[in-house]
Amino acid sequence: MNWDDSTPAPADEAPDADDARLVGSSADGEDQAVEAALRPKSLDEFVGQERVREQLDLVLKAALARGATADHVLLSGAPGLGKTTLSMIIAAEMNAPIRITSGPAIQHAGDLAAILSSLQEGEVLFLDEIHRMSRPAEEMLYMAMEDFRVDVIVGKGPGATAIPLELPPFTLVGATTRAGLLPPPLRDRFGFTGHMEFYEPEQLERVVHRSAQLLDVEIDAEGAAEIAGRSRGTPRIANRLLRRVRDYAQVKVDGLITQEVAAAALRVYEVDARGLDRLDRAVLTALLKLFGGGPVGLSTLAVAVGEERETVEEVAEPFLVREGLLARTPRGRVATPAAWAHLGLVPPQQAFGTSGQRGLFGA
Repeated sequence: MNWDDSTPAPADEAPDADDARLVGSSADGEDQAVEAALRPKSLDEFVGQERVREQLDLVLKAALARGATADHVLLSGAPGLGKTTLSMIIAAEMNAPIRITSGPAIQHAGDLAAILSSLQEGEVLFLDEIHRMSRPAEEMLYMAMEDFRVDVIVGKGPGATAIPLELPPFTLVGATTRAGLLPPPLRDRFGFTGHMEFYEPEQLERVVHRSAQLLDVEIDAEGAAEIAGRSRGTPRIANRLLRRVRDYAQVKVDGLITQEVAAAALRVYEVDARGLDRLDRAVLTALLKLFGGGPVGLSTLAVAVGEERETVEEVAEPFLVREGLLARTPRGRVATPAAWAHLGLVPPQQAFGTSGQRGLFGA
């Protein structure tokens, strides 16, 4: 229900392996088409992110009361949490048109100048993956955000001339998955900054119920809870799992999604009760069975799994670390007691320390 249809990130930020995963957070063409139909239209319809939603509601209502454009807004957080959705809601709440582009699409200052010069007064400019914008364009954006003016350089060398171009007041909404890569001068020019958190299962249940209603899918409370619990705290994944479970229910049963139907469907798609898929379990299995729970180097672990080092590090590890199943240490990757328990394996004694000393996790 709340998710992004942002431009796919390059290999250095989200390896291609993530695109093909059912529990991947990147949006493919099918996701973007479905999300457009399911996307909420107002802050009242938006589920989750209560703190950001409440703060943003105040910012927008105050701007409307003053008859002014809203402050520039920066939204940060993992893919699939609702940054693009909120940008469209901002435009709708302000009764303004929206222009959508992305950082990778702006490689030259002239690209940004062309976009800015065509904006209407009060228009919302949504700039996805803003941290990947080129440095010359970034420096031009400073002046545009602060003074609503840009200097267009005409000519080259000693004969170059800067022509000032006045811009109508507009609202920039920037979205980033890596807020730490934004330079401080750019970050400081945003009047409001909101960080998107991962969703709780109860919130995802509401997302699943709403999406099921819009998709004309029958689902009971237990079925929604089963899907929500395997969705990694991400609405985009919840909606993707819902569509796959819907397919299973239509083919195998009478179309009603119950807890048993959802669990059976997701077993077919290899998504377990904690939201781990084949790649996640392969990493944990190799770490536990081949290396006794670690520590083991990332390259060695990747070879054991048969994947690229970057795929293991960028695609599988973040969720495993967040779930407390794997730890990154100076000596290498180490499995936690929860990983052994999740796979139903008994850890060797040395996995938790030897010689009477307490191990890494205090066991």
